[in-house]
Amino acid sequence: MAARSRLPWFPLAVLLAASGGYLYVRALPEFERNLKGWVSAALPLLAFLLIVIWFLASSRFSGKTRLLGLAAVVLLGFGFKAALRVDGTVDGTGLPNFVWKWSAQSQPRFSKLSAKIAESVTLSPPDPRLALAADVPQFFGSKRDGTVTGAHLAKDWQKAPPKELWRQPIGQGWSAFAVVQGRAYTQEQRGDEELVTCYDLITGKLLWAHADTARFSQWQGGDGPRATPTVEGDHVYSYGATGLLNCLDAATGKSLWQRSVLIENKLANLEWGISASPLIVEDRVIVTGGSTQGPVLFAYQRMTGAALWQAGSDQATYASPMLVALAGKRVILSNDAHALTAYDPATGGVLMSYPWGIDKWPKASQPVLAGADRIFVSAGYGMGCLMIQIKAEPEGELSATELWRGMKMKTQFNSPALHAGHLYGLDDGRAACVDVASGERLWKEGRFASGQSLLVDDLLLIQSESGPVHLLSARPESFQELGKIPALSSKTWNHPVLAGRFLLARNDREAVCYELPTE
Repeated sequence: MAARSRLPWFPLAVLLAASGGYLYVRALPEFERNLKGWVSAALPLLAFLLIVIWFLASSRFSGKTRLLGLAAVVLLGFGFKAALRVDGTVDGTGLPNFVWKWSAQSQPRFSKLSAKIAESVTLSPPDPRLALAADVPQFFGSKRDGTVTGAHLAKDWQKAPPKELWRQPIGQGWSAFAVVQGRAYTQEQRGDEELVTCYDLITGKLLWAHADTARFSQWQGGDGPRATPTVEGDHVYSYGATGLLNCLDAATGKSLWQRSVLIENKLANLEWGISASPLIVEDRVIVTGGSTQGPVLFAYQRMTGAALWQAGSDQATYASPMLVALAGKRVILSNDAHALTAYDPATGGVLMSYPWGIDKWPKASQPVLAGADRIFVSAGYGMGCLMIQIKAEPEGELSATELWRGMKMKTQFNSPALHAGHLYGLDDGRAACVDVASGERLWKEGRFASGQSLLVDDLLLIQSESGPVHLLSARPESFQELGKIPALSSKTWNHPVLAGRFLLARNDREAVCYELPTE
């Protein structure tokens, strides 16, 4: 009896160690959110498991008591399994979001859209506010560099608040909008149909929808397409999460041609689905491949869909290819699984391949052109950031030299942008400013989780993961928040789009359009 009356030192020590470990991990300033989240969740579970093992092995309790305790633990486990289901993730950390099995689905429900496309759709009559709009024909801006110039946004949203124009349900997916001539194009999932949709920018009215019977689903990344359509002339090019490449009539949505890139080339899909948006270079539409080692980029004749070339010998990842002028040469930059690669736009020939990062983790950030001969790349998951200098070689190829690397800009889903010698973006979910020349981080403030950012002149628009949109000053001296609007109210991984005065935001449930005030 005396032995049994002693304090249970082992479980007390386990609880104390788990609590101390939890507080220590949460306090680490540079330990990434996703790793911090998983470790923080694992510590209580490990403590519980150790205490259960101690309980079953301890002589403090009778055999009957231990047997009853084991039965209670088993019943509790079966009860949780029977009552709970995984509904995606809590946030960008990837931790599962457990909900009751009988709880209603949170996504909006839509009636099935017919794949039949109207012969012609016209905007009735042109809204005079369209004069305040600007075209954003592809993902991440006209140059895929996340910058907007000449917007002249007002910096006091208290004095001149943004005006909400429309708000409506939208299908699942993490696509952004492309905007051309008052039409906003995006991709979404409704049931078993993967859609390319066209909305009136001013009213939000659905003008047309093209439907394919396709559905991508992954428990962490969710359902639906991830890429953003690209508009070139009278055509819209979309790339679905399962590898369907569409060329559609921009006015009606009528299908002009389609290629199934992954199936045709016998490539496995990426873990979290095709996410890179199509790139148009002259008469070519260029898209990325899959997770199979081999060609990374595929070029098709943009009017006919005829295959032109395949390029690379790596694995694709989640960043979109971009056309840049680098060290006097025009190249396609691709943030591949093992390396940053520069391709010849005409032939697909590899001009440079600079190894960086860890291939088993996703790279979703766009490279940043930081001068005529410098490239900045960044990623999350322990990869950090890197600045390299590019030199043109006599043989026509490019060589790269590392200038600096560090962990001061750990982008995950976010892509930073350059302004006046400084990089602005989300370092592990917090707004940060990094000096281009030295790699020194000048400030890191706010909490925006796995959100997105857009540089607008000397301002920073941040779409936070939880839904609100924030307006920040893009200056190296200090962090300054200027305004905030409650744009959305649930997990948002989609990039915001500023088309002139009009801000479009969406997630996998809802879309909203604001008219922003100008100076």
